[in-house]
Amino acid sequence: MRSVLFALTDELKRLKTEGVKTVSVSDESLATLRRVVAARRQPGDGGPEAGNEGAPDFTMANEVDSSRIPPEPHPVAAFAPKPVASLRSPVSDLPDRLPTPPEVVLPAGDKPARWQALRELVLNHPVCRAHVRPGKQVVFGVGNLDAKIMFVGEAPGADEEEQGEPFVGPAGQLLTKMIKAMGRERGDVYIGNIMNWRPERPLRSDGTQVGNREPTPEEMAFCLPFITAQIEVVDPALLVALGATAARGLLGAPNVRTLGAARGSWHDYRGRPLRVTYHPSYLLRKEEDGLVAAKRAKRAAWEDFLAVMERVGLPISEKQRNFFLA
Repeated sequence: MRSVLFALTDELKRLKTEGVKTVSVSDESLATLRRVVAARRQPGDGGPEAGNEGAPDFTMANEVDSSRIPPEPHPVAAFAPKPVASLRSPVSDLPDRLPTPPEVVLPAGDKPARWQALRELVLNHPVCRAHVRPGKQVVFGVGNLDAKIMFVGEAPGADEEEQGEPFVGPAGQLLTKMIKAMGRERGDVYIGNIMNWRPERPLRSDGTQVGNREPTPEEMAFCLPFITAQIEVVDPALLVALGATAARGLLGAPNVRTLGAARGSWHDYRGRPLRVTYHPSYLLRKEEDGLVAAKRAKRAAWEDFLAVMERVGLPISEKQRNFFLA
């Protein structure tokens, strides 16, 4: 039930950000939710558990007085290492407790040999495989092993877990267009994610996953050694973090309180320059807000790309400098 509440809260928050104000809920589901909320109240206190004040309210279509369903925070501190052998398979709806993040030791050899060894390690890692549903794939980075620019996202989505490659869905297609606008091809850069599996959510009756969610801090902490090792192998001149979640995963949450504050300047990741910009999926969502809003968001992201081009010494034409200004 705890995982169901997590999933419900995440979905309601997502719907609220998209402007949805009401949802239809069956009488049976409402009865179940009331029982859960009642069980979480202390006898006689008449209110939610301490620490849950300010939780968002959501109006339910067949509720006269909507019940507040205060979300429990993800229990980061309470997660204890769990033996790999005890991980469930196949996965259900939300992350199981993860073992201690792995220590990755790269073998000697040239870049292709080290990268291939790392790829085999990740694709066959028992924890990664335990969190991938039947028929789906663990996702590993792709691109030029001598790339100057490395893009890092947060986690795979539906298209990525199908193909086993990062950024191949609509957001990936937009990223590819932006790379081409830089005068580069997708194969000239390196693209990876912090997470190597799609963060789990509940399944529909047909077995497909319902939407996406942000990875938890413990999920990113577990996978971080894998993307760090990829950075070591590729040795790019700089990194580009796509979205606030990826930026927090690389730089630490205290250093990225908002994406707006993190954008527009250079950060340091283990002695390497890092630029934070919008995730391509955000730019796609802004198109729903109208042409002006979409152009403003794309121009802001493009300014980050221009800064990246300048940093690595790519030529910039006047036409490129004026993209999304007209």
